[in-house]
Amino acid sequence: MRGRPRSFDRADALNRAMQVFWAKGYEGTSLTDLTVAMGINAPSLYAAFRSKEALFLEATQLYSSSEGSCIFSALLEGETARAAIVGFLTESAKSYSQPDKPKGCMVTLGALHVDPSSTLVCTDLRRRRSENLAALERRIAQGIEAGDVPATADAKSVAAFYQAVQHGMSIQANDGASGAHLMQTVAGAMYAWEGLTAGDLKS
Repeated sequence: MRGRPRSFDRADALNRAMQVFWAKGYEGTSLTDLTVAMGINAPSLYAAFRSKEALFLEATQLYSSSEGSCIFSALLEGETARAAIVGFLTESAKSYSQPDKPKGCMVTLGALHVDPSSTLVCTDLRRRRSENLAALERRIAQGIEAGDVPATADAKSVAAFYQAVQHGMSIQANDGASGAHLMQTVAGAMYAWEGLTAGDLKS
């Protein structure tokens, strides 16, 4: 016998949950916050998503594939490594300061402190941040191979610096910084490019 069909749009409910987690973080989001935003009751939430933790993990995947996609697309579209980093930071500034959406980055700010209820959540976010760092490092290494980045540059160290800039921008946006202010941070970070790629940094 077939079960009763869900009385809500699962994709829409997941998007609404993503917005709440993005705004409040994993620990700061209550079950009531989720059910009110999603327009469902707790039994329906558990039936569709199993748990708050599983819902967060699915919401984070949605964030990465939707809100975060343009940021990392810039790494592929830049003709040089420097242009790719400029695009990466510029798209980050735009994404983090959208007037109609939560501020900052869900992957950066979603959960920073591990407790028994958030171990898998923190592990997943750390994995995503590690993968993002690896993507930056690969693009800079491609620049070294192509000759638009000095051969003496340490790709890992340069990547770590620009990821740190991006994370800082996320915090600034969460604290109320405007898109224009974030773009000033981008400009300042790119002034460091020549020195960073000169090979003085060691990982």
